Amino acid sequence: MPSQSLIRWQRDARAELDDIADAHAALGGSGHSRRVATVQINHAYAVLLSSQFQRFCRDLHSEASEQLCAAVPAWAGPILRARLAEARKLDTGNPNPGNIGSDFRRLGFDLWPLMRARSARTDGRKNRLEQLNRWRNAIAHQDFSDAAGLDLGSGRTDLWLSDVRAWRAACDGLAETLDGVVDDALLRLAGRPPW
Repeated sequence: MPSQSLIRWQRDARAELDDIADAHAALGGSGHSRRVATVQINHAYAVLLSSQFQRFCRDLHSEASEQLCAAVPAWAGPILRARLAEARKLDTGNPNPGNIGSDFRRLGFDLWPLMRARSARTDGRKNRLEQLNRWRNAIAHQDFSDAAGLDLGSGRTDLWLSDVRAWRAACDGLAETLDGVVDDALLRLAGRPPW
């Protein structure tokens, strides 16, 4: 059974991301004006994808924290809850592999080795997530000077719809794998199915 966080990712985030993909498809015309508009929509799509994935990861961390807190004596729950959320990187930082791993490590397990064991596609998806976050930062800060970090292959540094679609597919795969890993880990830690 999936977590509520995964259900929201697959329902709500998908709907919002589909809306921006539909806006891209609805662009008409040709020439310079259309190219400018597609670049802007591709940028908006990438930033929205990153923010939606960040929300999923943060929500899953909160949901998992609540499950752990429910497994300790009532007096310890508020203390544990505060410690698990204290200076959580997903509250202020990008959903990059380092921030995600650091926050989930607080729950008592090392996330990325478990993700790799669960899915052979994790490393490729993780690389795409890193690339998405580099692009998110370049767009949000309007600093495209790091050509090496923004290379999309063969020296290309212009963002295409196919790039964002590939990142979205990677985030979908990571979300499902992450949800399963957290479910398994909480079952081991708390001794009962979490959701």
